[in-house]
Amino acid sequence: MIPLYKLDKLPRMQKLRKIAKYFTFAENRLFTAAEKHAGIFSGNEFIFFADAARLLAEDTLFKPEARMVFTEAAGVFTGINQSCKNCEPLLRSLNNVKHVLLAETGREQADWDFTNSDGKLDSQKRRVFEGMYVYMEDIRSPFNVGAMFRTAESFGAEKIILSPLCADPNHTRAQRTAMGCIDIVPWERRDLLCASLPDPVFALETGGIPLDEFPFPRRGILITGSEELGVSPRVLAAADASLGRVSIPCCGSKASLNVSVAFGIAMQAWHSKLQTAW
Repeated sequence: MIPLYKLDKLPRMQKLRKIAKYFTFAENRLFTAAEKHAGIFSGNEFIFFADAARLLAEDTLFKPEARMVFTEAAGVFTGINQSCKNCEPLLRSLNNVKHVLLAETGREQADWDFTNSDGKLDSQKRRVFEGMYVYMEDIRSPFNVGAMFRTAESFGAEKIILSPLCADPNHTRAQRTAMGCIDIVPWERRDLLCASLPDPVFALETGGIPLDEFPFPRRGILITGSEELGVSPRVLAAADASLGRVSIPCCGSKASLNVSVAFGIAMQAWHSKLQTAW
């Protein structure tokens, strides 16, 4: 660890990047520790955290709200006892300082880079609604694929089907966004219409039945389409010949949602119907 007085002599952005690395490393140590407690840090480390936060609070190039974050963090680092078992204030202070510094240096993290406990999930703990299937047609963004896997797992989807051109769930961004859900939700890649459909299908698309009026089925396949083009005409025709389309009413001038957000709204509505009706 470079002494703080030496760090303070560096150009401002270089200094901030180095301090951000220290706080990131400390946060990761605490977050991934088998037993989280302040004792994983030495007394000298706490002194460094507090002094660094005070130094940052004196930097008038930061906005007032950022300097307040540093001041509050310095108080936490000074007041916490190494034997303390409640590390929430410590973890949150490390996290807050890190993110303010990353934003100041132009290195904000994407959400797949956030510190998280994305260890192995226990598939035996899943509650699944038998027959709740999802079809992702040509979802191009690995981020969206990962987010939709996480949503599908949360609301009890039994299985996910990916179209041949859908982004790869094994992509790093998909894996990190899904936070382990890709490993426990069964999935396969195939064209939905390459064989007879065992269950009714319906599409999440504009021009359909409003969400609160849609007759969600006990068993069925929810179809979501490309971020750019929506559900393809051939698959949409299959949905129209089955249960039809479900739409989310919007009132904004844009009147559209990110596909993973819209998917989450639709899945929650389907889940709610299954919870109450069956």
